[in-house]
Amino acid sequence: MCGIVGIVSQTPVNEKIYAALILLQHRGQDAAGIVTVDDENRFRLRKSNGLVSDVFQQVHMLRLQGHAGIGHVRYPTAGDSSVSEAQPFYVNSPYGLTLVHNGNLTNASDLKEKLFHIARRHVNTNSDSELLLNILANHLDDTKKYQLEPQDIFNAIRATNQDIRGAYACIAMIIDHGMVAFRDPNGIRPLVLGKHEENGVTEYMFASETVALDVAGFEFVRDVKPGEAIYVTFDGKLYSEQCAEHAKLNPCIFEYVYFARPDSIIDGVSVYAARVHMGERLGHKIAREWKDEVDNIDVVIPIPETSTDIALQIANVLNKPYRQGFVKNRYVGRTFIMPGQAQRISSVRRKLNTIASEFKGKNVLLVDDSIVRGTTSEQIVNMARAAGAKKIYFASAAPEIRYPNVYGIDMPSKHELIAYGRSVEEVAKLINVDKLVFQNLDDLVKSVQQENPNIKAFDCSVFTGQYITGDINDEYLDNIDKQRNDKAKKKRETNAAYLEIHNEN
Repeated sequence: MCGIVGIVSQTPVNEKIYAALILLQHRGQDAAGIVTVDDENRFRLRKSNGLVSDVFQQVHMLRLQGHAGIGHVRYPTAGDSSVSEAQPFYVNSPYGLTLVHNGNLTNASDLKEKLFHIARRHVNTNSDSELLLNILANHLDDTKKYQLEPQDIFNAIRATNQDIRGAYACIAMIIDHGMVAFRDPNGIRPLVLGKHEENGVTEYMFASETVALDVAGFEFVRDVKPGEAIYVTFDGKLYSEQCAEHAKLNPCIFEYVYFARPDSIIDGVSVYAARVHMGERLGHKIAREWKDEVDNIDVVIPIPETSTDIALQIANVLNKPYRQGFVKNRYVGRTFIMPGQAQRISSVRRKLNTIASEFKGKNVLLVDDSIVRGTTSEQIVNMARAAGAKKIYFASAAPEIRYPNVYGIDMPSKHELIAYGRSVEEVAKLINVDKLVFQNLDDLVKSVQQENPNIKAFDCSVFTGQYITGDINDEYLDNIDKQRNDKAKKKRETNAAYLEIHNEN
């Protein structure tokens, strides 16, 4: 669940891309990168592991010259956390091509073999983003033309869409030509278009969320449609074309539950408003199903910070006091997207601290956006009990997560999901709460559709096990389980750390 941005301007873009990535930092904290095209048609690249503010120092920003560029913040779901996996990736042929990608390809292993044997293209990392870049490069090479027309680029995107499957929102730059953004035929991952007009000149920007447009001074135009490609030449001409058959909007519903910022609008849906609706519906479910317990609840407390709007609405529905019982250290990353279990466990205590007076002697209803592995929930509950809470009730704004995600969210192993194969009562016991409630999936869908009724279906695979691309079977899930579970990740991290130390020496 990475964050991407691209800008075609008539002025330097380095600071605007930097500012946009800061606003997208919540989408990935593992690595960051920016590439620009300078006046001599050369790529200027800086990428490294770490937060945006750590990766880009003044010396790097001065080197990132040019009036067009793309940027990326990485949240790893495949490969490892070495800097070689960071984006953007680039290839020198044809033309000079660079790309950033948010999502996950579900047929990556087959594509890698095909790409090597047919196109003789070597992929140097385990990243499906580098693979995607080379597939696009191969199809652009098929044109055998020095000067590409917009239709040539759309034809290459169309051929790429026919090759790849899964979830992808991408932005690419082609030396001496322009920038192209495209989205998978199901629109699983978000991508928006913005523009800025000044002195008769129109500049364009693409980003994962509308907040990135706001900070860079761009006006939101529209979402990139599922299967659509939008091409902007470096002199500011814009072209668009539908490049996939049977395109249909099926956005990832977890964007609205957890990933996106509340001040973003994605596919016509205010993320903030959707979360308010989630809280209202969950509050009514609690009132219906916990009739004998509701009177015992003394206070409603959110687990910062995605759930705050949800918890406030639950408190309103139940007519209970709403309090902030946890203080968040804003300098610790989001624990769900930490790359390993050990990091997730150690980060919770550094991330949150209790306000003991809000817990002592009270029956507390804790509210969170979701429960994934249960690691964070269990530790937070134990913190609340240590602060003096008598009873702890727990409400999740999302239904039970029982299935792996294959479209760019780090939920690859069903055995690491606390709700897999367990009842609500069993999960409640494991996280040490007196009572637990999950949102109904139908209510979750209605909460988002309330803002945009034109969205008829969502990717809800983590709740239902039904994968929108139709190409996922048990063999595939078992394979990614072996590749991406925490044990496998730990081994890759150890190997990567060894190589970095060895190289330094």
